[in-house]
Amino acid sequence: MFSKVLIANRGEIAVRVIRACREMGIATVAVYSDLDRDALHVRLADEAYALGGQTAAESYIDADKVLDVIGRSGAEAVHPGYGFFSENSDFAKAITDLGVTFIGPPPSAIDVMGDKISARLAAEKVGVHGVPGTTDILTDAAQVRAFGDEFGYPIAIKAAYGGGGRGMKVVASADEAAAALESAQREALAYFGRDECYMERYLTGPRHVEVQVLCDAHGNAVYLGTRDCSAQRRHQKLIEEAPAANIPPHLIAEMGEAAVAVARGCDYVNAGTVEFLYQDESFYYLEMNTRLQVEHPVTELVTGKDLVELQLRVAAGEPLPFSQDDIEIDGHAIEVRINAENVAEGAFLPSPGPITKLRVASGYGVRWDGGYEEGDEISQYYDNLTGKLCVWGRDRHVAIARMIRALEETEIEGVATTIPADLAILRHPDFEALTHSTKWVEDTLDLTGVGVAGAPVTVDGDEAEAKVRRDVDVEVNGRRFAVSLFVPESQLAPVAGAGPAAKPRPKRGGASSSAGGAAGSGRIAVPMQGTIVKVTVEVGQPVAAGDSVVVLEAMKMENNVAADIDGTVTAVNVEPGQSVAAGEVVVVIEAAEG
Repeated sequence: MFSKVLIANRGEIAVRVIRACREMGIATVAVYSDLDRDALHVRLADEAYALGGQTAAESYIDADKVLDVIGRSGAEAVHPGYGFFSENSDFAKAITDLGVTFIGPPPSAIDVMGDKISARLAAEKVGVHGVPGTTDILTDAAQVRAFGDEFGYPIAIKAAYGGGGRGMKVVASADEAAAALESAQREALAYFGRDECYMERYLTGPRHVEVQVLCDAHGNAVYLGTRDCSAQRRHQKLIEEAPAANIPPHLIAEMGEAAVAVARGCDYVNAGTVEFLYQDESFYYLEMNTRLQVEHPVTELVTGKDLVELQLRVAAGEPLPFSQDDIEIDGHAIEVRINAENVAEGAFLPSPGPITKLRVASGYGVRWDGGYEEGDEISQYYDNLTGKLCVWGRDRHVAIARMIRALEETEIEGVATTIPADLAILRHPDFEALTHSTKWVEDTLDLTGVGVAGAPVTVDGDEAEAKVRRDVDVEVNGRRFAVSLFVPESQLAPVAGAGPAAKPRPKRGGASSSAGGAAGSGRIAVPMQGTIVKVTVEVGQPVAAGDSVVVLEAMKMENNVAADIDGTVTAVNVEPGQSVAAGEVVVVIEAAEG
């Protein structure tokens, strides 16, 4: 077994892996960006190394920086978590070239399954078929329109090297093709570092059912039941369950066997997930995620198997300690992803900021996997997952009731969260009856009055005190080191001959009262801090209420900011690439006469 493992990730998954390693007596190494200097995963790890930078591109997905830390730390293995480098074969190859173990599948399997196009071909080769789609990289919107003419709409444009709904756009008509392709490519590049996309028919009412597989290097492969992840918004999962209920047992077995066949077909090793769309008692191959899934806890709760521990053991060369016949599903589990988002009556607007209060539910059958504690801050530059609340019950009805109780007990302040929407889903008769689908949240669920559009207010209107870097020399056991300290401004000693020590700098509140943006004002303000990725209007252009004026990226999600009146654009205050604060006016519109 390994003596030291580096976790090339952040947030709750880094915390999850660190805890598993600690239980196994394995030392852990964390990496962090400037914004994550005091993050929970850094506090828990045995060692931590700075990557510098703020955005993921400047830190967690800068391969040279991460590889340098691997060498400096002496880590014997690297766990990539999910997202970032978890499905990047070049990163996996670079690690193995260093003689370090990648805790995941071999690079060749990532190459096949990480590319969703070659993955479709590989699945078809072993007799597992998906919905109609293409295996060509999209280069022009004309390809999308031609596919629509042949197979009909809607069409899903998807990131070839992505997953989890990132970089996925649904095209309802030919007129939407160009804008959807451009947006999908932009999101894919921002989140996965590559902008290649492909397309397939988009089923209108399917359930999202996935199968957890686990394979070792000795030829053993098993599936650990199913999960239902149909409660989604923007193709991002909100609630996951295990097992997928109300599906005939023979189809569950067929899906499990198909998932194992797909894994064996690419010589897969370690944990992975094969995803299917299920509709009208038929299932279609969707994709394989060559990593640990966000929703892995529900599988652990119903099987009693620690998937992270098993990942580590398989990566160390150990055989699986059980066979398919040993897998038993006990009860029902539900996971709710609690994201820092303002439900805003279904708009689901990112809500970064400091967590001023965090009280998580407990009790029988309740589990919390979190990446933050009270006082920590959720940055606009990273994923908005605050934590995962999980419950187990003897059956699905009990699990639903237990999750509702646990959500009602959970208190999070300082940022808006998706808890109000989660409760609306769990209490809805469609969810209880399993008649919901992947589009149900957006098309059917009534979130009128749930959430507000304003930004959350921080305590006393102030943010956390700024810190100042100070470079000092220290001696440890007679050896000199140059270190950097990050000290709150209020704790700095006055400099000789200067005035008193600096006082804490007041911070900006959420939205300025003078920023405008009131309904019907024509002063269009952004609802949250983020980065402008596209300006869709110009001065002098006529617009109608509801038309997009800018596209704002926050927490790896693109959001269209719309005009609130009919009129003519008189000012554009931003440009692509510019960072903006919540409440900042980006476009001014003069109302149309009459």
